[in-house]
Amino acid sequence: MGASLYVYYQFNQLYQIAESRSFFRGTDANFPIAVVLTSLITKLFWAALILIQDLGRFLLGLKNLIFKRKVSEGDEQKIFPPRRKFLTLAAAGLAGIPFLGMIYSLTKGKYAYVVDRVKLQFSDLPKSFHGLKVVQISDIHAGSYEGTEGVAKGVEMIDELNPDVILYTGDLINHDKDEIDPFIPIFSKLKAKHGIYAVLGNHDYYGFRRMEGAEKEEYKLAFFEKFKQLGFTLLNNDHRFIEIEGEKICITGVENWGRGRWWPKEGDLDKALPAETAFTILLSHDPTHWEDKVLTHPRHIPLTLSGHTHGFQFGVNFKNFKWSPAQYRYKRWMGLYEEKNQYLYINRGFGFLAMPGRVGMTPEITLFTLESA
Repeated sequence: MGASLYVYYQFNQLYQIAESRSFFRGTDANFPIAVVLTSLITKLFWAALILIQDLGRFLLGLKNLIFKRKVSEGDEQKIFPPRRKFLTLAAAGLAGIPFLGMIYSLTKGKYAYVVDRVKLQFSDLPKSFHGLKVVQISDIHAGSYEGTEGVAKGVEMIDELNPDVILYTGDLINHDKDEIDPFIPIFSKLKAKHGIYAVLGNHDYYGFRRMEGAEKEEYKLAFFEKFKQLGFTLLNNDHRFIEIEGEKICITGVENWGRGRWWPKEGDLDKALPAETAFTILLSHDPTHWEDKVLTHPRHIPLTLSGHTHGFQFGVNFKNFKWSPAQYRYKRWMGLYEEKNQYLYINRGFGFLAMPGRVGMTPEITLFTLESA
């Protein structure tokens, strides 16, 4: 547990630096961060293996001292035996595993997109929407990419899914609205039968949060125009209906609302929801909004989609075992959750931030198939 908390602390510190320093908002820091993290993780793994051997040496030496084992002068090492050369070399060799894993994750792994397929049944989903294919992507963080080739691969994978609707859950950029410009021709190729809908994440506010008056409004209008160029319908505390054969569902989007003093709290669920009741899919970037606002709201919201956590871009993601430093900060940090007959799904993210890669937490494209029970 202590090692886990140490890893969490290091990642949290790095993230807070990334939030506050302009140096970390683009690609300038990618290489030095990659070098530092690769060295840190490899050394931690090697040190843990050596510690196991040293613990055995210590216990054996303690036993010799307790039983007052006599040794001749100059032969004191028999009390606390030396490290075995074979075990030390084996530890060094095993430390190469996380080293190679880090190298892969910081180069190819950050573009190794995975499609996670999720089937959900709802008793209140209109029959006309049975089998609806919904793709969720989140956290593009365009300012972190070194090029367009890897991103284009992910967009092609989304198109191959032939989605009925695409839902994007925030953090288009790191800090500046123009970071998305080189990628507009790529993401604008996305197509969905019933449209593409998006909301803002906390990073999407950083470019204008300290501006005032006309300057702020001009920046926001220019930034929101980028979403139009992408073909995304931006839902700032707003909603849209999708209709099939006379039946409707509602796509509702709130601006960012996150627990704690760090995050913007612009989300207004009451304003975003329609007056008439309908099966609702809510887009809300930060999952703490679901915990603090959605679950306590009088309206029943069957499905909320979030992002934000990235799974901290580091951890273990097996079918029956999942671990990440993210779990020490967020109660709900990745995947599917259910409470009060309402679902929350947290996407790991399409891009990356601060750490220029993903270790065990692959970038995610989520394909939901909605079924009417």
